[in-house]
Parts: sequence; structure tokens; C-alpha cells
Amino acid sequence: MGKYFGTSGIREIVNERLTPELALKVGKALGTYLGGGKVIVGIDTRTSGEMLKNALISGLLSTGVDVIDIGISPTPLTGFAIKLYEADAGVTITASHNPPEYNGIKVWQPNGMAYTSEMENELEKILESESFRKVAWNEIGKLSHADPKGEYIKKILDIIELETSYTVVLDSGNGAGSLVSPYLQRELGNRVISLNAHPSGYFVRELEPNAKSLEWLAKTVKVMKADVGIAHDGDADRIGVVDDQGNFVEYEVTLSLISGYMLRKFGKGRIITTVDAGFALDDYIMPLGGEVVRVKVGDVAVAEGIVKENAVFGGEPSGTWIIPQWNLTPDGIFAGALVLEMIDKLGPLSELAKEVPRYVTMRAKIPCPNEKKKKAMEIIEREALKSFEYEKLIDIDGIRIENSDWWILFRPSGTEPIMRITLEAHTKEKAEELMRKAKEVVERAIREA
Repeated sequence: MGKYFGTSGIREIVNERLTPELALKVGKALGTYLGGGKVIVGIDTRTSGEMLKNALISGLLSTGVDVIDIGISPTPLTGFAIKLYEADAGVTITASHNPPEYNGIKVWQPNGMAYTSEMENELEKILESESFRKVAWNEIGKLSHADPKGEYIKKILDIIELETSYTVVLDSGNGAGSLVSPYLQRELGNRVISLNAHPSGYFVRELEPNAKSLEWLAKTVKVMKADVGIAHDGDADRIGVVDDQGNFVEYEVTLSLISGYMLRKFGKGRIITTVDAGFALDDYIMPLGGEVVRVKVGDVAVAEGIVKENAVFGGEPSGTWIIPQWNLTPDGIFAGALVLEMIDKLGPLSELAKEVPRYVTMRAKIPCPNEKKKKAMEIIEREALKSFEYEKLIDIDGIRIENSDWWILFRPSGTEPIMRITLEAHTKEKAEELMRKAKEVVERAIREA
């Protein structure tokens, strides 16, 4: 991680570290890095979006870069617009699933993939040196506005086709997905019931789509006798799913099901996931001719893995899916259409979910100041290796230790001042025992750091 960029671009509390002044400099740095060309800029629904967008656009224009402002747009729409308008980069002003006081700046390549850490490091160097490109008055970039939503929906309808109509409850979380996802589902021929679809910037639920935050979605699916519930975070790069019985389908299960469906649809191949994904995925897809390859946490690592391995599909157990046959941008909206196609071809979600092995997954977040993370991880690595009897070690992103029937991942968050523990075991008792020991290791390491 650099001074500004974490695992998912820049993400900070607005008017503390993330100010209009910083957004202006990021615009100048990106324009300098590109040396001209065209950039797409979109925002999510946060109250700070317009302020930061206008500052960033000013910076880009000052370097001679043309800007197409696509307004309030889900992250996947930015990725789509880059290709549609043949741009040289895209920027989304978003903090994804973070609370409303946060915002962020994420930069995208022409192929729809997020900027790599190497590219972000180059932007950081320009930012730090402030050696920005300046152009004459008659070479300042041109600003135009566009709305690619219609083209985006039309293109998905060319790929996804349903034989039957379904009742879909859609919870957009008052985010940017409100402006696209319900309309796509309706165009697919479904009856759509929308929740939290007013893009006000004031979020009425936690933005991360999980079992707790989607309680109302689950209740609505049950009451309305709907076929499925679909939810997004603030910028709709993620998907959360509720089955036809009103049960939240765990991330590991949806990731396994959709990976299996992609293998059925496109043939045998590799599935890319991250080090925090459990054994269920391997166990479910291997009989279908799939092979799991694990990479660092973050959509850019998944996208790079997809390209490197020529993979069929890639996804994180956070509801972030990348469908390479569509785009290399994480797309919760396309993912929603794909879930409906899977139901259409294979049957009700509640029945499909029974086919996926269930293990006990536990997660914990432990507060840790950013400046202590590096030292704390060194201590955790030393202590974890002594405290647990393990068979395999993966250290591409934090530390993951594995045994035949459990694994634990210790990892510093790239977006928040916390240390994350993720683990999985075959029994609840074993998971609880591992979590207790893991927390002790992390808390002691943070104290000593």
C-alpha cells in the first residue's frame, strides 16, 4: 500500500484525508500519467460525490485530457463506458461498501481492469513530486456528458436470456445500482419489487450486503413469495443473494454455485478466487472439471489472475464477481442477471444451495492503527506459526495457514484501520477454538507492535 492508495484505490473519510484539494491533485496526476487522451468519470450516490468529482475533473482538464462525465453511475457502468467510448481510463468516485462519511477514488484501465499497484505507485510518485503536466489555454481538455445506461442494459440483454419470468426483490442500498439494476431485471422480463432504491446518499442499511444488513430483503422475499432477492453495495460492484425461501445465501455458497454454472456454460477451466475463500469452492467445482487458483484479496488481483490463467470466472467471497466473457470490472448488476439465468436453467436457488458443502466460517475485525499493521503482521507470522499445527502456508496476502480440515487467514485491511481474521473449520467447536486462539495472537501482536 502507498501513502494514498490502498487495496481498492483511495478510500478515506471526506474532508479529513480525502479533500477536494487531493481530488484535484489526483486528477492532475492521472492526466500527467496518461499524457492526454480521454477519461470517463462516474460517482456513486454519496453526498460528497459531486464535490470530489468536480475537483478531479478540473485536474484532468488542466492536463489536456478530455473528460466524459457519466454522473451517478455504478462502478460496472464506468468499466462498460470506458470500452463503449474508447477511453484511455476511467475513474469512479466511490467508497463501495464503506459508511456514508467515506468516499474514494478508483482508477480503471482501458480493458476494464482496475489500476494495478504498480500503476498506482506511478500516480503516487507524480502526486508526491507535484510535477504535473500543464497545457496552454487553447489545449485544455474538453468536458462532455453522456448516459451509457441504455447501451449497458441492451448489451446485457444480448447475452442473458430467460425462458420464464420471475419475481425479483431488489435492494440497491440507496446506492448507484438503484439507477440500473431494477431496470435491467424488468427488461429481462421479471416482475421487480424495489427496496432502498432512492439514491439519496443517506444509507438506511449497512452497505455491505450480508445476512444482517439484508434482513428486510429476506422478509420481503418471503412475504411476496418471490423467486430471489438481490442486493448491492454503494457502487453495485458486489452482489448479495436471498433464496426463494427467504434465506440469505452465504457468499461461499453463491460463489461456488455461480462458478459451477460458468463451468457448465463455458466448459472445464480455472476459477480464480482469493486467499480468504474456503474449501467449499474446491469441493463443489472439482467434479465439474474446475480447478481453483487463489490470489491476493482485491478485484485487481482476481482480474489479473483471470487474464494470466485464461480463467472461466473469478470471484471473491465478498460478493465481488468478475465475468471475463463480459468485462474485467467487478459487476454486481450483471451478476444479478447471471443468477437469474442460473435459476432459469438449473432450478430454484434453495435447492441448488443444498448441493454445496457447508463448513463453519468465522470472521473477525480487530482495530489496528495503520502505522502498526506492518510490525503487527511480523509478530503475527512468528506467533501464528508457533501457536498452530499446520500443514500448508500461503503468504501471498497476509498469512494463511491450512490443515486438512481447517484454515486461518490473518490479513491487514487495505481500506480500514483493522486487522482481519478469517477462518474455516468442519465443526463449530473447532472454529470457535481457532478463533479464540487467533484473536489472542492478533491482539497481543497489536499491543507489542
